[in-house]
Amino acid sequence: MDRGIQATAAGVETAKHALKLKGWTQEYLSGVAGCTRQTILQFLKGKRIEKRISQDICNALDLKWGEIVELEADEQTDRPPNLDELVETVRVNIYDSIQTKCGTMRVLDMTQPIDLNAIYTNVNILEKITGRQRLELQELLQSCSLENYDRFSLSGVQEARIPALEAIDKYTKLMILGKPGAGKTTFLKYVALQCIEGTFKPQLIPLFITLKDFAEVDNQPSLFNYITQLFKSYGIEPRTKIQKGLCNSVLYGSATNIELLLLQGRFAILLDGLDEVRESDSKRVLQQIQDFSDRFAKNIFAITCRIAAKEYTFEKFTEVEVADFDNRQIATFTKQWFQTKNDPIKAENFIKKLKEEPSIRELASSPLLLILLCLIFGESGSFPSNRSELYKEGLDVLLKKWDAKRNIERDRVYKQLSLKRREDLLSQIALDTFEKGNYFFKQKEAEHHITQYIRNLPDANTAEDALKLDSEAVLKSIEAQHGLFVERARGIYSFSHLTFHEYFTARKIVLSANSDILIQKVASYITDKRWREVLLLTCGMLENTDLLLKAMKQNIDSILSQDEKLQRLLKLIEQKSSSIKNSYKPAAIRSFYMSLNLSNQKFEFDLATDLDSLLAHEFKNTARIENNTLNLDFNLLPALKDAEFINDIFNKKMDFTIDSSFELKTLIGSNINRKSTMRLTYNLDFTRNVSLDLHSRSEELLQKLKNQLPDLSPINGDNLKQWWKVNGQRWTDELRSIVTQHRNIGHDWQFSEAQEKLLQQYYDANKLLVDCLNSDCYVSREVREEIESTLLLPIASIHKRKSS
Repeated sequence: MDRGIQATAAGVETAKHALKLKGWTQEYLSGVAGCTRQTILQFLKGKRIEKRISQDICNALDLKWGEIVELEADEQTDRPPNLDELVETVRVNIYDSIQTKCGTMRVLDMTQPIDLNAIYTNVNILEKITGRQRLELQELLQSCSLENYDRFSLSGVQEARIPALEAIDKYTKLMILGKPGAGKTTFLKYVALQCIEGTFKPQLIPLFITLKDFAEVDNQPSLFNYITQLFKSYGIEPRTKIQKGLCNSVLYGSATNIELLLLQGRFAILLDGLDEVRESDSKRVLQQIQDFSDRFAKNIFAITCRIAAKEYTFEKFTEVEVADFDNRQIATFTKQWFQTKNDPIKAENFIKKLKEEPSIRELASSPLLLILLCLIFGESGSFPSNRSELYKEGLDVLLKKWDAKRNIERDRVYKQLSLKRREDLLSQIALDTFEKGNYFFKQKEAEHHITQYIRNLPDANTAEDALKLDSEAVLKSIEAQHGLFVERARGIYSFSHLTFHEYFTARKIVLSANSDILIQKVASYITDKRWREVLLLTCGMLENTDLLLKAMKQNIDSILSQDEKLQRLLKLIEQKSSSIKNSYKPAAIRSFYMSLNLSNQKFEFDLATDLDSLLAHEFKNTARIENNTLNLDFNLLPALKDAEFINDIFNKKMDFTIDSSFELKTLIGSNINRKSTMRLTYNLDFTRNVSLDLHSRSEELLQKLKNQLPDLSPINGDNLKQWWKVNGQRWTDELRSIVTQHRNIGHDWQFSEAQEKLLQQYYDANKLLVDCLNSDCYVSREVREEIESTLLLPIASIHKRKSS
C-alpha cells in the first residue's frame, strides 16, 4: 500500500523556486501533474502525498525526485505502519477522490459546476422534528390572523436551531431529515471536504457514499465489501501488516487494515440519499446499514433522507431536521453566489428585490429554490413581471425536474398520477382550504380531498379500504417527493409555502369549468387583503382579464356608494383635480388628493405614481418624506403644494413650527413637544407660496395674517414662544380658514372610525386594481381606458359617464 511520501524542507524550497522560474501558477502545475490544486498545496507545505503524484510533480518541474523527498521514509518498507500513519496514508490517497466527488455542485440549469466551498452557507439543524410536535391547530394559527391579515410565514412555529457541524459533533450517529432541496447532500459533501482538508475531525477518514449507487452496484455486495472495493480503487490494498502492539485485542490479529480502521472508529461514514433507493432495494439496504453501524459502532455516521419518505428507524441514531434558510443565510448565500460570477452589485439588487417581494422571499428559504431564483435573476437582473410564471418554474423543479435530472424513481401509487393530475389535485385542495381560511388543515381533511379526486380516475380501486390506503400514500408522496405539503405538527399539514397555496388557488380559478362564475365570486374579495396575491396571480394566468377587472372595479365602486359624506369627498377630489392644469393623468391627480385624506397620514402616494409614470419620475426627484414631514419642490405641481399645507398646517392633532422662511432655525422645537410638532419647510416667501394661483383678496388676507406675528429674530425667542402659546391655535385656524376657502383644501371632514376604515379599504382596493392593470396580463384597451377614466370618481359621475 502506498503510504505516501513528503518533500524535505530543502526540497520544498527547491520546488517553489522551480515553479517560480517556470512562471506557472499552482493551478497550472496541478493540470500538468494530473492532480488537484490542493494536492500541490500539500506538497509545497511538506505534507505527505501519494508517492506516484509526488514523482509526477517533480517531473513536471524538471526536478530529480530523489533529491526532493524524504527517501529514508520510503526505504523503510519492512516496518509496518502504526494506526495514525495508516490513517494519514489513507487520507492522502483518497484526498483527490473526495475533492472530485464533493468539491463541486451542479444542479438545475447551471451551465457549469461551481466550487462548493465558494458558495457553501452554514446549515442549521432543528433537534426536534417539526412534524412530530404535538400542537393544536390554534397554536399554529397564532401567527396567522385573518382579521388583521399581513403576509406571514407558514413555518412560523419553529424549534431552536443549532449549526449542523455542531450536531455531528454532538451526536455520533445522525439521521438528517429534510424537505426536497433543503441542502442535505450539499451539507454531507461539505462535511467530507472539511474533514479531508483537516478543518473538521482531522483524525478521521471521510467516506461519502451515495446510497443509490451502493444499492444498484452489480452483485449486491455488503456495505463492508463495497467500501473495500472503493479503497482498492483508491490504491489501498485491503490487507497490510500492522505494527505489533497497535491493538490490545487479539481479535484484530487477522483484520484487514480497512476493517481495523473501522473497528477503531477512524471513519466518518456519510451515507447520502436513503430516500433515493429503489423500493425493491430498500429492505436490503436498510439491513446493511443497520448491521454495519452496529458492527463498527465507534465511527461517526450521518445518513440523509427526505422527511416523510419512509418510517425508517435506527435505534441508536438521533433524528434531526434541516432548517429552512433564514434571512441571514439567504443574504450570505446570495452574496457568495454572485461573487463567483464577479457581480456583487447584482447580489445587492437581488436582496433588495426580495425585501420588496415577500411572496418571492418565502421561496428563497429553500436552498434549491434560492438557486433557481439566483439563476433567473442572474440572466435578466430582475424577476419576471408575471409572478405566476416564476412560481410555475419553481413548481416544475419540485414536481419533475429535481428527481428526473438525477434518475430517481419514486413510488408507483403517486406515479400513476400524471403531472397535470397532480397539479389539478393540488389546485382543488388549495381552493377548498384557502376559501375557508384554512392555511393549516388536518390530515383527515387532506386525505378526504385526495380520496374524492382519485376515486374518479380510470382504473381506480374504489373499495373504501383501498381508497383510504391510497390517499394516505398519495399525501405522504406529495410531502416526500415534492415537498409541497409539510407536516407542521402531528396530523396537521399545510402547503410548504403560502406562495404555492395562493398559486394553486389561482390556477383552480382559471381552469375551473365554471370559471366565469368563480371569477365573479373571487372579485368580491377585493377588500380582503389575504386574497390580494391570488387576484394578482389570477390576472397573470388568465388569457383575458376583462371580466375579472370589470368585476373588481364594480365591487370597488360599491364600497363608498352608500355613504353620502364619502361621496362628497370624492366629488370634491374630482373638482379639485379638474382645476389642476397639467399633463398628468386625471386619475393620478385624484389618487394624489385621495391619499391626503387618509387618516393614517403616512402620505404614501403609490397609487398616484402607479397610475402615471411621468408623475412617478418627477415625484421621485422632487419629493421626500422625512421624519413624518413632506418636503416638496413647490414648482412641481399645485397638488404637491397642497400636500405640504395639509401635512403641516391642517392636521388638527398637531401644532406646527415655522422654520426657515421665518428664520426660526433652532428657536422653536426644543421646548415644544417634538412628537406633536411638525416642521413647515419653505424655501420661498411664505405669502408667495400659499397665495400662488389665488386672487388678490387672498393675498391681502395672508399678508394681514403674517403681520400679526411678533418679531421673529432669535433674540426675541422667549417672547415668541409665549406669543405662540397664547395665539398659536387661533393663528393656525385663521390660516386654515383662508386656504380652505380660497384653495379648496384642508377641509376638516371629521370622519367616523367606520368611515375611515371604508376609505382605507377603498384606497387599498384601487391600489390592487391598478397593480393588476400594470401586471403582465392581457386586458383590452377599451376596458383599461374605462377603468382608468372612472377611477376614484363619485358614483354619480360614473353613472353619468356611462350614460353619455
